[in-house]
Amino acid sequence: MDTKIEITREEGDSKGRYLAVVEGHEAEMTYSRLGASAIIIDHTGVPEALRGRGVGEALVRRGVEDARAEGRKIVPLCPFAKAQIDCHPEWQDVLQRKS
Repeated sequence: MDTKIEITREEGDSKGRYLAVVEGHEAEMTYSRLGASAIIIDHTGVPEALRGRGVGEALVRRGVEDARAEGRKIVPLCPFAKAQIDCHPEWQDVLQRKS
């Protein structure tokens, strides 16, 4: 898919989400804040109509870019987000390491 996927972000006190609307279909990635220094990605949902078009990957990429820019780490509880981060060695710097 060559079209640029536009992603918006909504963040509250403890939770947030990234939203992509493509051809009238909404895909989202939700997260919870873990203090000021980390987020927990808990869900990525992409409707059937958008599957295989890179929308989920774009959501995770935006989360990684924002975490990096804000000095946050990511705990990927969502299996899809974890798989995406595992597939991109250049995203490993934002992973929260187990102590």
